[in-house]
Amino acid sequence: MKKILLIEDNETILGNTAEILELANYKVFSAKNGKEGVEVALKECPDLIICDIMMPILDGYGVLHMLHKNPSTKNIPFIFLTAKTERSDFRKGMELGADDYITKPFSGTELLNAVESRLAKTALMKEEFSGGMQGVQELIMASSGKDVLSALTSDRNINKYKRKQLIFSEGNRPTCLYYIKKGKIKTFKTNEDGKDLVIGLYNEGDFLGHIALLENSNYKETAETMEETELAIIPREDFESLINNNKEVSRKFIQMLARNISEKEEQLLGLAYNSLRKKVADTLILLNKKYNTSKIDKYTIDISRENLATIAGTATESLIRTLSDFRMEKLIEIKEGAITILNAKKLENLLN
Repeated sequence: MKKILLIEDNETILGNTAEILELANYKVFSAKNGKEGVEVALKECPDLIICDIMMPILDGYGVLHMLHKNPSTKNIPFIFLTAKTERSDFRKGMELGADDYITKPFSGTELLNAVESRLAKTALMKEEFSGGMQGVQELIMASSGKDVLSALTSDRNINKYKRKQLIFSEGNRPTCLYYIKKGKIKTFKTNEDGKDLVIGLYNEGDFLGHIALLENSNYKETAETMEETELAIIPREDFESLINNNKEVSRKFIQMLARNISEKEEQLLGLAYNSLRKKVADTLILLNKKYNTSKIDKYTIDISRENLATIAGTATESLIRTLSDFRMEKLIEIKEGAITILNAKKLENLLN
């Protein structure tokens, strides 16, 4: 049963609203002023808070401000219940972080629709979606039922690239978002000695170039195709419109970016401290997870030794020797240059 905290100084409105919510099978906690409401919120951690604005001791704005400062309550969805209808009042509340408004007088249907909608969106934000553009699309489809991905990527200019062709270079200014309709792409950084380190792998259904767009900065890496690739070119304005006009999408997008950063941190930690065998094994497992979308038991990796070495962060000669060892140990099979993983579990659990 979902818990709702109702903060209202008018006893009649408080009682009637609580009764409607209880009849809809919600557990309701009541508070007659803002100070009491904050105390109840900290104690009960409700799933939703409905709060009046004009109250003695501590008004609704003050309640919202205090709850957003506390880590345990800052993410609780918050709905203002108010007779104030001036645009400036709405703007102030939304700037403080309110999720919705219900204006007095209101019907039971209006109240329940607002509550159900907000709880549904909150539950949606807790779900795990796949990474990349597909994850954004899953989120939008679940929240609005609109096929935004098709609208965003259809009727776009499609650029075709050959293998080892540059998409963008480090230091350049971004003008668009790239959506991969076909192919594989790597992003890498190059040191002063001309050695490359792969920092990102992208597949069909992923997008790239978004970090520089979000930061409003130049590209911090270079992107190059690993095979023949087709990219949909999405203007910067369309991408920014998607992010700026949908708070839920924007929030989930940030969560996916954070997850990508965590993955890169683990990758760099492994490159710094893992043995050669562990680096190569981890790279094979990484490619298996990234590109084996059909979950084939014995997945075959068709990638050049040069690319494989830059992903593993080792010399090509060292990589080839290690692959030969893995073949002798029957962890992999190599036929016409393609690598088939025979024992993914053993590779993944290889000791450092």
